[in-house]
This record gives sequence, C-alpha cells and structure tokens, in this order.
Amino acid sequence: MERNRWYKDMVFYQIWPRSFKDGNGDGMGDLWGVLEKLDYIQSLGCDGIWFSPIYPSPGADCGYDIADYMDIAPEFGGMEAFGQVLEGCHRRGMKLLMDLVVNHTSDEHEWFQKSRRRIEPYTDYYIWRPARPDGKLPNNWDSNFEGKAWTYDEVRGEYYLHLFAVKQPDLNMDNPLVREEVKKILRFWLDMGVDGFREDVITYISKKEGLPNDHLFPIYKGMPHYNHGPHIHEYLAEFKRDVFDHYDCFTLAEAPLVWPKQALKYIDETQGQIDMMIQFQSQCADCLFTDYLPMPFSLRRMKHAFSQWQYKLAGRAWNMLYLENHDHPRIISRYGSERYWKESGKTLAVSYLFQQGTPFLYQGQEIGMLNWQPENAEMYEDVQTRYNYAHSNLKKTEKVRLRKMWRSSRDSARTPVQWDDSANAGFTTGTPWFYVNENYREINVAAQESDPDSILHFYRKAIALRKTLKSVRYGTYRDHFPLHSKLYVYSRETEGEHLLVVCSFADKPVKMKIPRSFDLASAELLLGNYENNSSILRPYECRVYRVQQ
Repeated sequence: MERNRWYKDMVFYQIWPRSFKDGNGDGMGDLWGVLEKLDYIQSLGCDGIWFSPIYPSPGADCGYDIADYMDIAPEFGGMEAFGQVLEGCHRRGMKLLMDLVVNHTSDEHEWFQKSRRRIEPYTDYYIWRPARPDGKLPNNWDSNFEGKAWTYDEVRGEYYLHLFAVKQPDLNMDNPLVREEVKKILRFWLDMGVDGFREDVITYISKKEGLPNDHLFPIYKGMPHYNHGPHIHEYLAEFKRDVFDHYDCFTLAEAPLVWPKQALKYIDETQGQIDMMIQFQSQCADCLFTDYLPMPFSLRRMKHAFSQWQYKLAGRAWNMLYLENHDHPRIISRYGSERYWKESGKTLAVSYLFQQGTPFLYQGQEIGMLNWQPENAEMYEDVQTRYNYAHSNLKKTEKVRLRKMWRSSRDSARTPVQWDDSANAGFTTGTPWFYVNENYREINVAAQESDPDSILHFYRKAIALRKTLKSVRYGTYRDHFPLHSKLYVYSRETEGEHLLVVCSFADKPVKMKIPRSFDLASAELLLGNYENNSSILRPYECRVYRVQQ
C-alpha cells in the first residue's frame, strides 16, 4: 500500500517502563502507571508513545534480553494492561510504537535452549562456532557490554556469538527460518493494532561471511564486519515487502556509527526500507564514539552533527530528532549547565525542536531531570556500567572512577520519574525498584505544573508553537555561524515565513549575532526564556523569531 507518512507531523514520548510510573504499588513502573499518565503525555503535545521493551525477560539488560516476543511481562501488567493502554492511546488519537529487538534474544528464550541442544529446526537459529585449532576464541571480536563477543556453552560444546551481554546471544539472521520468526512477531503486534516499531541495533543483524578477525577497529573490535553487513538491505527489504507494506505503520531504526550518506541507503523515501533512523552523531559532542570516552563539550560538534543530517536528508528522507533516551546520560548534565539548569534546559529544547523532523522526548526530559550520582558503584544496575567500572583505570582513585560513571552511565537517565515531592518522588507507594534522584524535592512535575516559568510549561509552548509553523514542516534549514563556539543560530525558511532560532550555550553574556538577511526590527518574538530582550544574550538564552516575507 502507499505509505501514509503521518509520523512527520507528530511528537513522540519515549517511556522506559520500569521507571515511569508504578500503578499497583509493587515498586516497579508498569502499564497501569502509563494508563494513569496518558493525559499528561498528551498535554505535552505528544501524539505518540515509544515503549522500551515490555516483554517477558530475565532482566540481564533491563528488558533488552527478551525471552518471549509475543507476550507482555506480568510485572508490567500483562496483556490486559497493554490492551487498555493501546485502546487509551488510540482513543486519544495517539500512536503506539513497540521496541523490536531481533539482533539477539535472551539465553533463556526457548529458541536458544533448543538450539544449544541441537533440536531441529532451532540448531542454527544462533551463531555457533567451535574453538579454533589452537584453542582460542572463534575470532577476536569484542562485545559492546561484557568483554569478548564469544561465550562457551557446555551443553552444546561450542561458542556462541553475543555482541552485547553474555546473556544476549545473537540470532543468525542468515537462516530464513529466523527471518520468518521475525515476520510472525511483527504481524502479531501489528494485527493487534500497534502502529510501528523502533528497531534496536537493526544495522547489526547481518554479519560478514566467515566472521573474519578485525585488524582495523581500535574499540568494539569486529564492528566493521557486522555493522551494515552484506545482507542488511536485503533482509530489511524482505521485512518491508512481506510485512510493513501491508500495514499503515511506521519504522524507526537505531543505527550506531552511521552517517547521512549511508543512512540514505536505508531511509530514502523512494527506495529505502525503513522510515527514519536514530543516529548517534548528535550524542557525540562531548565524547568519542561512546559516552565512556568523554571529552569536553563542543557546541561546534553538536551543530555540525545536527546540520549535516538536516542538509543531506533534505528532500530525500526525514530526520528523527532527539536529545535524550534510555542509552545516554541526561542532556542538561552533558550539554547544558546544572548551575543554569532552567535556562539551559529550555535552550536545549529550542535547539532541536525547530529543526525539520519528528521530535522525540524521553521521560523526565520535559522537567529537566539531571544525572544521578550514586555513592558507590555497587548501586548501579546497568550491565554496561558495571563492566566499565570494573575495567576502568585501576590506578585512578575510586572517586575519580565513580565520577566517570556519573558522567557516562545509562543509569544516570534511568532513575524513576520525579512526579512530586512526596516519598519516592510520587513514583510508587511501595519500595522503588531503583534509586530515586535526591533532587526530586526541587525537580518534579507537580512543582513545575504550578510554575508558569518552568521547563515543563516551556516544552508545552515550544511543541505547540512548532505545530503551528509551516516553516518547521516544509522550510529549508541553514546553520548561519557553524564555527561560533557559543551561539547556535539557525533559520527555517519557506514561502511567506522565515524563522530564526538563536541559542546561547555560554554561561556568561554574549553579544547576539544574526544573519544580515534578517531584520529583527520587523520580526516577531515567538518564544524565549528571558524577559526584556536586548542585543546581549544572557547565560543560556534562547529566542525564536518569525519574520513574515
């Protein structure tokens, strides 16, 4: 069927379920809590929800190790609660996306348990290899989470490949039976009424034939042999042809280490296999490849990433816009300023909400939640954080090593949402499954609902405004001063309407700089985070102007 690209006019809200809202008092966020907060999500101006995994899972990677793809975990409320949330979304005119995680499963999945015992037809559902003749691992690849990418299985007597945690064995997508299983999963949820999928590390599903050693990549050794592998476009085209083309649905691919030119092979609207792509470049303005290799924040790097995707996708594909998700620390703590918490939170919102694309908000972003700073490493839950801490520079003091985790850990953004200043931040009436950030008495939804100058109300205004401006949907984009180290000034222009966005990322006053083609004397200030505007921008000041043409 002809694809209806309804996602272009939407704003999505990402829910990491176990930390969103507990609806039954057991300490774990669940779908009953989501049902309770649907009106709140809609009040932000969000038209859709993306759920991180809510399937049955042992929890080795907080739900990204799936044991059953066609059920909802009982701790989240099971299928009954899911049905009510789905109906509640659709009744409000909202869409619902599931997380499709098919590069790997849990090692407790029925498929893996049968594969390790060589029970047909599951024998080759995973990637198994014997040890090399010299007794070494099948190749030199690293996992993304826990050391080497191979673990020996005593039952099968062979090694299995896992690009992530030890308990996340990789599926063998070269096996056509595995691809048919994926199609069954897709149809199951689409037939139920789900509106689409965010596809977890989907560019990893095709590995190079022979699984050769990697002698080039310094970190994540092996990645050139499995990221954008030899059959990736063939397999994605198969899923599109056999499933997605028969539904009015939306697909969003997560793609580590991808650049716009390469992305177009996936998301070009005339010949691509998926609709939009989550890129990591905009998350690397303060690190090298990964959050665990931190560098000082560079506004120039951030602007370059944003602008390259805006320029190169224009007229050919659609951008996915985001600042935060479950895989990265909180953005104010990274790109903004905790000292100028409110001001930088608003400026960060403006920096991305008026670009061309579909924005995503991550739970708590709309109230400016900050990084969590635990007292010791044992308090972390995340498998990646635990491994990185244990293998960080042991010559450094514990305080220094822990500070790096504060800056880098995914758990920094996985603490419970701060709803009010009551016990446990209003997240649960029970004992929370995870630690609540101690700043919840100052930073919470209830306090910001009653403050008209809050970050929360600013997000509502910004989202409502972007939906009224045709230049945001259709206009051209231009970064006017790409080498400026303090200001991000971009325009969106379409016939009859020119938009100018000015964002200061300085903690001191900066002289405003605007392109010569814009005359602010005839401009209308649509949005800003300070009163009494002048030619001097105050710390982390942002402004959005409209110039009628």
